[in-house]
Amino acid sequence: MKTLATYSIKGGVGKTATAVNLAYLAAAQQGARVLLWDLDPQAAASYYFRVKPKLKGGVRKLVAGKTDLGDQIKGTDFEGLDILPGDFSYRHLDLDLDGLGKPEKRLRSLLEPLAEQYDYVLFDCPPSISIVSESVFRAADALIVPVIPTPLSIRTLTQLRKHLKKSKVDVTLLPFYCMVDRRKSLHRELLEQPEQSKLKMLETSIPYSTWVERMGLERAPLAEFARATEAARSYRELWWEIWERVATTAS
Repeated sequence: MKTLATYSIKGGVGKTATAVNLAYLAAAQQGARVLLWDLDPQAAASYYFRVKPKLKGGVRKLVAGKTDLGDQIKGTDFEGLDILPGDFSYRHLDLDLDGLGKPEKRLRSLLEPLAEQYDYVLFDCPPSISIVSESVFRAADALIVPVIPTPLSIRTLTQLRKHLKKSKVDVTLLPFYCMVDRRKSLHRELLEQPEQSKLKMLETSIPYSTWVERMGLERAPLAEFARATEAARSYRELWWEIWERVATTAS
């Protein structure tokens, strides 16, 4: 089982749209068994998949082991793709983890019983540097990091790299450009700077697209209602590029 996470310190960069599309593509295109864990109290990923954002007993009992994680998992409309739904109680997850021993290892230990059930677990993470994110870093094999080509978004990627290095966290970083609008001179300028090679971005980028925004209306991944669009094609290419990277790393 490979564990991935869509993560960024910065909000509004397309983490949830990425998580939803990649989880769908892994299941539908690759035939993998996928669990999407919606860690965001806003529960947008759950909304996209038409799953009620509700954890019986709340997240405190879940992370404390008082409720079975497997019993909270819900099926989606798509074969091979399950979801552990978001819940508003996730707003207190930092406090709940902090009250447990070795909180940074808690999410990984909760997933261990599912190792034979799924090929991929994908976390959709809220934007933060917190106990929750530290636990995600140690549970994940790779962090998939959307970056808008703007100075502040690029700066957060640099901050993340420094933090992971300082914390000695062994996780693969897979940043990619998202919401790219080549009509904007700033986007073009930053994409063409010689310093780009130092950022070690994936080759695939996701364009800015109103089709991605329509996911909230359609409540479905792009490939279900806009398969022929540039954004949908880009997400397909992104998944295969990520798959090639994670398939070669040790479990």
